Amino acid sequence: MPEAAVATLQAWIDDHQTEMLDTFRTLLRFPSIESEAKPGAPFGQENREALDYMLGLGTAWGMRTKDLEGYCGYAEFGEGDRLIMSLGHLDVVPVGPGWKHEPFGAEIDDGYVYCRGAVDDKGPTIASFYAMRAIKECLPHVPARMRSVFGCDEESGFECVHRYVQTEEAPTYGIAPDSGWPLYYAEKGIANMEVRRPRIKGDVEFLDIRGGQRLNIVIDHCESKIRVAASARPHVEAALADSWDKNLTFAWEGDVLNIVATGKAAHGSTPFQGDSAAIRVLRFLKEIVPVASEGEYNRLFETTHIGGEGLGLSGADDVSKGLSCNLGVIAVEGDEIVLKFNIRYPVTWTGSDVRDRVIRFCEESADDFRMTEFDDSAPLYFPLEHPLVATICDVYKEETGDDRRPGVLGGGTYARAVPNTVSVGTGWEGDGRAHETDERLKIEHLYRMSRIYAHMLYRLAMLP
Repeated sequence: MPEAAVATLQAWIDDHQTEMLDTFRTLLRFPSIESEAKPGAPFGQENREALDYMLGLGTAWGMRTKDLEGYCGYAEFGEGDRLIMSLGHLDVVPVGPGWKHEPFGAEIDDGYVYCRGAVDDKGPTIASFYAMRAIKECLPHVPARMRSVFGCDEESGFECVHRYVQTEEAPTYGIAPDSGWPLYYAEKGIANMEVRRPRIKGDVEFLDIRGGQRLNIVIDHCESKIRVAASARPHVEAALADSWDKNLTFAWEGDVLNIVATGKAAHGSTPFQGDSAAIRVLRFLKEIVPVASEGEYNRLFETTHIGGEGLGLSGADDVSKGLSCNLGVIAVEGDEIVLKFNIRYPVTWTGSDVRDRVIRFCEESADDFRMTEFDDSAPLYFPLEHPLVATICDVYKEETGDDRRPGVLGGGTYARAVPNTVSVGTGWEGDGRAHETDERLKIEHLYRMSRIYAHMLYRLAMLP
């Protein structure tokens, strides 16, 4: 019977592929980047319109819907005390330069849909919503309520799910389709932190630097200005003649050296997969300044170490391995250099561990570093034998023949904010990476995800 039920669900999904693709592309065209808050639209009008679109689909499909003041909403069906939930998000990160396809055009090219949000997270959200709809249409008497939740602030602070848990019930079992296969049973802690230090003065004066859009994106463009005194100019000129970085340009404007660097964006949880333009600028500066200034510039550069060593943060545990640290925003404000970091720390640590280490670094620093902001999202960890974990692993193996071990995620998903929930996979080789230029999802992968989610959600509904 379970095999027949799953086959029925997946046949329904196959019969609705064209409709699913059209729905997916329509949702993608909402440019749902967080913007100015409005009444009923706390994350901007575009997010509000994307949420209205999804709730409208739920109503049209005969589901009960609820709007939580624009923070998030859900569509559900079924009866019973048990609740099976899927949580996706509709908001996306900013676009950035260098796209070959229209960022919100949802263009199809060689079997892929190109658009910001295609992988993170509109494709998986649509795939799971159609999986839920398949259960409603084919197996309406499953012994649980089935709920699809649509958040609007996953990329900027999780206010949407924080609002959800204030008034809504926790699921019996939940999935957040926003990570890797088969699931992630542990998610590193996430700390966002601002550190400041006085602007560097002297013969080589640090005038300005600008780079970064969000803390959880590797900086792909950075500009800086330094003023070079006449006494230091010969040294700087000689160093410039030997400069090697082809992704960095410079030009004199009187005694001011203007510097522009280009890098490669990546998700802040994997800074090693990107190429920080800000790191390029700071490395360049510490290499061209005279010896008398080198210490200060070098210590500033060292804070950008992606393993956190320059902030006193390096470390690891046996479950989730090493800490990562992404400089997401850098600027000059008045007489201070401002550095904003996104830190992914091991699951056996606490946010207090991270904060205390950085405070100690600041106290011991020779350059008057100080922490001015800190917030924390605690780690997530499920034992491998937990029925939620075991069931999802079984389903994925049955669907793919792949018995890979569940993973540990450096990124943060809704799973960490909602009880009894884990994040599950969203795509395969060839799909674009989250937050990168020309994000894309293979059309066949959209359908394949939906078939797997339908099997997964059905099996969770049937658990005792």
